Amino acid sequence: MAAPRRDTRGIVDAAELFARVRFRRREPAEALRPYLEHYWLIDWDLPQPYASHVVPHPSVNIVFQHFEGQAPFAEVSGVGLELFTQQLQGRGRVCGIQFRPGGFRPFFPDRPVSDWTGRRVRFPEAPAGPAPQATPTTPAIHPTRTTQDRVAAVLDPPEEDARVAALDAFLLSLDPRPDPQADLAMSLVERIRTDRGIRRVADFARTEGLSVRLLQRLFSAYVGVGPKWVILRYRIHEALERAETERAVDWAALAADLGYADQAHLVRDFTATVGVPPTAYAQAAR
Repeated sequence: MAAPRRDTRGIVDAAELFARVRFRRREPAEALRPYLEHYWLIDWDLPQPYASHVVPHPSVNIVFQHFEGQAPFAEVSGVGLELFTQQLQGRGRVCGIQFRPGGFRPFFPDRPVSDWTGRRVRFPEAPAGPAPQATPTTPAIHPTRTTQDRVAAVLDPPEEDARVAALDAFLLSLDPRPDPQADLAMSLVERIRTDRGIRRVADFARTEGLSVRLLQRLFSAYVGVGPKWVILRYRIHEALERAETERAVDWAALAADLGYADQAHLVRDFTATVGVPPTAYAQAAR
């Protein structure tokens, strides 16, 4: 399994973020790597408020968070459909778990991942005794420790390695169940991410020996969004990174390279997702 990726895809104005916070990616325990992209850790101590922005990946995250003046908490963050904005001020710490698209379901097998999409759900307290049943607003978690204990175990240690070990222990306690359908979903999304030639859902389904309907049902149950949404989101991620890293982007050529009918379609999708046209974003980044 490859080490955590080093790209900045999805992060709006990554250079500005990295200048203000301490951001790291860490690899999980070996048994968890088939399901996870990586852990992501952020610490900050800011004299002035700062708003970070992310164009979400088609991934579910579990996030342990401590903002100055607030009680620490943990939440499941389903696949985000819109630009995610987080206000940071004072001192704080976040320890996040980013699952591979399709990799969350083995930890919470009783519900389709689409139930979490567009939602941020806090973990409840888990008293001793039988585990509570999962509901649309309450995920089931391990019953032997309270949520407060788990949050403290992740966020309190000053040593980064101890925080990573606590994240490993938390996930391993959930006892993920092997699921061939999850493996299939993860491999299909990875193909979309890495193969620019995949542009149409019908063509992709046919290549994989699936009907469009079966492909869409698989993505709903295990990824949380449809295959067309995943294709479009990865296009925007690449356009965003190119806008930040290249001195002069040929937007018409990039649109064609990413499978858009023309430059106008790329501009429309980029603007709707990021909030500004790509040329304006690139100029601000430079």
